[in-house]
Amino acid sequence: MISSATTSQPPELKSRLGAILRSTSGNFLEQFDFFLFGFYATAISKAFFPAGNDTNALLLTFTTFWLGALMRPVGAIFLGAYIDRIGRRKGLIVTLAIMAIGTVTIAVCPTYASIGIAAPLIVLVGRLLQGFSAGVELGGVSVYLFEISKPGKKGFYTSFQSASQQVAIFAAAVIGYVLSEMLPADAITTWGWRIPFFIGCAIVPFIFLLRRTLEETPAFLAMTKHPSPKEVFASAAVNWRIIFWGMMLVAMTTVTFYFVTVYTPTFGKTVLKLSNSDALIVTVLVAMSNFFWLPVGGALSDRIGRKPVLLTSAALSLLTAYPLLLWLVDAPSFGKMVAVELLLSFFYGIYNGAMVVALTEIVPAHVRTTCFSLAYALAAALFGTFTPLASTWLIEHTGDRASPGFWLMFAAASGLIATFAIYRGGQAIVTREAVSA
Repeated sequence: MISSATTSQPPELKSRLGAILRSTSGNFLEQFDFFLFGFYATAISKAFFPAGNDTNALLLTFTTFWLGALMRPVGAIFLGAYIDRIGRRKGLIVTLAIMAIGTVTIAVCPTYASIGIAAPLIVLVGRLLQGFSAGVELGGVSVYLFEISKPGKKGFYTSFQSASQQVAIFAAAVIGYVLSEMLPADAITTWGWRIPFFIGCAIVPFIFLLRRTLEETPAFLAMTKHPSPKEVFASAAVNWRIIFWGMMLVAMTTVTFYFVTVYTPTFGKTVLKLSNSDALIVTVLVAMSNFFWLPVGGALSDRIGRKPVLLTSAALSLLTAYPLLLWLVDAPSFGKMVAVELLLSFFYGIYNGAMVVALTEIVPAHVRTTCFSLAYALAAALFGTFTPLASTWLIEHTGDRASPGFWLMFAAASGLIATFAIYRGGQAIVTREAVSA
């Protein structure tokens, strides 16, 4: 049995605000790049994935985006075990380094016209590195914030993991808007799309400096024994039911998030035929909305409980997702897109504010990073990052421009079922300890 008891009180953090800023800085880089890949999917498809027609090229681009996400569960297992073994601070520095390498790889990769088939393969390698790092980056930060938070405010504190990602979305959208106003469309398609990626590369050293000054969490320092990788894997296997239900709980979060951020620019331009500027302005507004509602959802769950917040948000999304998109595509306009996206943002923000802390609470404490990251990574790989590809495929094969609403409804139903399973009888499911080797 892994013990977390201690004979002496670990030192308190010098500044919780400083710890939040330092720990969430890597999330900024992750989401900054993820959003850029989604917004510039059309340009990236033409640069690296010539496939005979624009739709097939776009599908190949989103497939590469999704394949990178398939590395997230691998990163969750191996990097999660590493962080649970050596500490939150050191682990978050390692994940940042891997993410930075992936970002630089994509930014400097020559086009298909220059080096042929090697171009999409290099981009795929960059995406795989990013996915491997992202598999535990989000979980590592969530666990860090959970462990430094004050009792009774864990939902509020932990929500800033997701809130920090919205700052990245906001920054990327603003940069994209400025570029669209300064450069002609042809220039952005041929080379301008690389500029935001280079900006992301340029901020990496600053984020490294922030991460290097990160303090270890008192909860980790309080453990008298840290699990070996073998013990981490054994505990994850014993608690597979919690990981499964955690994955289903996260599905609502990841699908809605990737729809309202990563896929929205492509949806606005290629499906609704709105301008680049309109799509970017909507994304900026969504990022601001997400940033507001996430801590509200976390704080609300601290006050009234996780279960009612999760159930209410998921139910509202299930009932309204398809009707909202149907109303939007019937007569597309900038105003209608803003209204629909902001309402979906509300559902996402309130739900995710409660979801992240709920997932952190139900996984075993001594392997918290691994189990949290694995549940989240599986949801992101199988549901969330699959959203742009699924939405493009649904529209192409059904002819119904509102059909992505069915994918959103499926995710909401998953969240409802998982919430009932986790909180059956009014109590959260109980974790099981793995026997130490």
